[in-house]
Amino acid sequence: MPGTNLTRQEAQERARLLGVDSYEIVLDLSGAQEGGTFRSETTVRFTGREAGASFIDLVAPEVREVVLNGTPLDPGEVFADSRIALPSIVEGHNELRVVADCAYTNTGEGLHRSLDPVDQQAYLYTQFEVPDARRVYACFEQPDLKATFQFTVTAPEGWTVISNSPTPEPRDNVWRFEPTPRISTYITALIAGPYHSVHSTWQGDGRTVPLGIYCRPSLAEHLDAEALFDVTRQGFDWFQEKFDHPYPFAKYDQLFVPEFNAGAMENAGAVTIRDQYVFRSKVTDAAYEMRAETILHELAHMWFGDLVTMEWWNDLWLNESFATYTSIACQAHAPGSRWPQAWTSFANQMKTWAYRQDQLPSTHPIMAEIRDLDDVLVNFDGITYAKGASVLKQLVAYVGMDEFFRGVQTYFKRHAWGNTRLTDLLTALEETSGRDLKAWSRAWLETAGINVLRPEITVDAAGTIGEFAIRQEAPALPTGAKGEAVLRPHRIAVGLYELRDSALVRTDRLELDVDGELTKVPELTGRRRPDVLLLNDDDLSYAKVRLDPESMAVITRHLGDFTESLPRALCWASAWDMTRDGEMATRDYLALVLSGIDKESDIGVVQSLHRQVKLALDLYAAPEWREEGLATWSEAALAKLRAAEPGGDHQLAWARAFAATARTGEQLDVLAGLLSGAVTIDGLAVDTELRWALVQRLAATGRADEDAIAAELTRDATSAGERHAATARAARPTPEAKEEAWASVVEDDKLPNALQEAVIAGFVQTDQRELLAPYTEKFFAAVKDVWEGRSHEMAQQIAVGLYPTLQVSRATLETTDAWLATSDPSPALRRLVTESRAGVERALNAQAADAASA
Repeated sequence: MPGTNLTRQEAQERARLLGVDSYEIVLDLSGAQEGGTFRSETTVRFTGREAGASFIDLVAPEVREVVLNGTPLDPGEVFADSRIALPSIVEGHNELRVVADCAYTNTGEGLHRSLDPVDQQAYLYTQFEVPDARRVYACFEQPDLKATFQFTVTAPEGWTVISNSPTPEPRDNVWRFEPTPRISTYITALIAGPYHSVHSTWQGDGRTVPLGIYCRPSLAEHLDAEALFDVTRQGFDWFQEKFDHPYPFAKYDQLFVPEFNAGAMENAGAVTIRDQYVFRSKVTDAAYEMRAETILHELAHMWFGDLVTMEWWNDLWLNESFATYTSIACQAHAPGSRWPQAWTSFANQMKTWAYRQDQLPSTHPIMAEIRDLDDVLVNFDGITYAKGASVLKQLVAYVGMDEFFRGVQTYFKRHAWGNTRLTDLLTALEETSGRDLKAWSRAWLETAGINVLRPEITVDAAGTIGEFAIRQEAPALPTGAKGEAVLRPHRIAVGLYELRDSALVRTDRLELDVDGELTKVPELTGRRRPDVLLLNDDDLSYAKVRLDPESMAVITRHLGDFTESLPRALCWASAWDMTRDGEMATRDYLALVLSGIDKESDIGVVQSLHRQVKLALDLYAAPEWREEGLATWSEAALAKLRAAEPGGDHQLAWARAFAATARTGEQLDVLAGLLSGAVTIDGLAVDTELRWALVQRLAATGRADEDAIAAELTRDATSAGERHAATARAARPTPEAKEEAWASVVEDDKLPNALQEAVIAGFVQTDQRELLAPYTEKFFAAVKDVWEGRSHEMAQQIAVGLYPTLQVSRATLETTDAWLATSDPSPALRRLVTESRAGVERALNAQAADAASA
């Protein structure tokens, strides 16, 4: 029985047998306010290339009618699992009509229904990637069977309905949309409810594109629509120039929707975005930068992914890596951009994610082998997004930006509205760049793992460089990973930095190709050794970088003194990677951060350092020293909070860092005082979101009880407030609170996705290891049944979020190994548990290194 899975082989056979022409989909959402099920009627017209049998996909509680080419089929006979059998497809024209009762969900998959506690109104949106259009209408659910889609929707009085095509005027609460261009099922969309909206336009190339921004009315006062429009127009301008292809759709709506699992989704002309990006409280500029990157990422998908779509999910990286690269490039290079330092954020965050993912047992080539839907569902990872984008950035350095985008322009013109494979893009890039990219593809896209670059220097007594070389290493892939480690060609820069007037200034830069085990750099022979030699300056390549001892000694004292943000970010990233690898003790990493963070101007880097220090202390510090390290960090955080510029981003960042780690009675008194108003810090606005951060820490330390949490929820009786309160309740340090949280997530399945995620976040508190220890056994007893009985999104939250990551011990590894050996988990679940196990093993090694340094 296939369940809800689909193999690549099945998809290829179906695409060989038939081509899809059009869908007409009629949905009755008039009962959405009450929930339950809705009527779905699909008429699909398709062409049989030969007579034969196949199937169409549908996930529904009940199928009422199936009519193929005028012949009724018995739903009880042809509908099973997630498929309707089509036993008699004819050569030529075919028409299928399916009537079903489909279900609203609360999992963020299919047609998600959320009830806003402010107005008690239901809000709907669809989320179809990877295989969930079939939860709303019968369809051939694979990306290469494109078709036109015409939606007709009945909705409650006073609602708005948005889809891929422009919104029509409703008649008697019925909305009939014009057919879309030929697109894939997973980027079709419907959003419905009494949404608030703001409208504008983008004008360019003699064309006007309508723009819309939507959110729930309860968030309307916080919606900074003009700022969102500004970023959107910047993207339109830059992408139109670089892609040299008109925007493919008739309008562009961005809808901030509740309880969204991901950051956003590139539905054609109707992008859905998590509504946490409508900021209810003060946030730092890093949050605005991240939001802008998300907006630009989804806009880039309108061309790369929606106009031209991968044939099968093994080329998912083409969609995501390209959108990631171009969104960052737009921020960095578009005229008037507010974030010209975007590559610093990329190096500091996205590449750190990629490096982590590439060192897990589940590491895989960028062009992954995707056998079925289960494979792709767990493949939205740091390799697909961040490593792929890093490699594209390197490819741009290799062939040139102009040549790269000329190849992209050729690709769009050649394949518009079609489906492609990697070879189609490489062929276009080879034509415009004149380079043979086959070897590059084999080395970078078809192999797994990460290289390490180290400098090798000889210097004479006078400080003159005798010889400089770059050694490349290919560490063995983690146990269980497929493939072999390989050395790769790298295009890198070497930066030479001198300490002048207490500032590290780049005095020279060499750009060269590194290939093989050892690459000599004769250009540096005979030159005076600079204070710092930085490999991969400007972050052109994807590799872990190490510093020579003399450069490291200077960096340890002067990391914050680089005059530019990117070399600082590269050195911070190298230090963090060394800490994760056990090459730098956690206590030394803490000392490095405390010595340099005051001089770090990039707020995104500062916030990353906050997260990384806390993670290192919680997981990588020797247990016998951990509390001392946490005390040092919490005291420093409070001191830096008090010393920060009033009202600035750094003050807010330090307030949140302190709230996450306050531990002594006096420190918790400060949190309680900030909450009550008895303590004030000049310039610090204790607004809604910061209040919840204080409440959650006080709850986790036993200083805020149910009455305090309920009182805060009364102040913020919103859906966000409900999530924060759920986190605070689950964080309380009592057996009863943990049992209640565990039962609500694992033993019951009624929580919606956002509340389940919030409860899990509160349940796992790093100060509560002993309290959580009994749940290791409970996790392994329950996780397989959870995986098999819940939807993918809900099961993955539990499998990842409740794994006993804090129980860093050999016993946890042994328990995990025994479960893997005896439980026969599905490949997707095995991958997730194996990844979590690797985190415990890494933490054990780092703790040993930290202890040895003492």
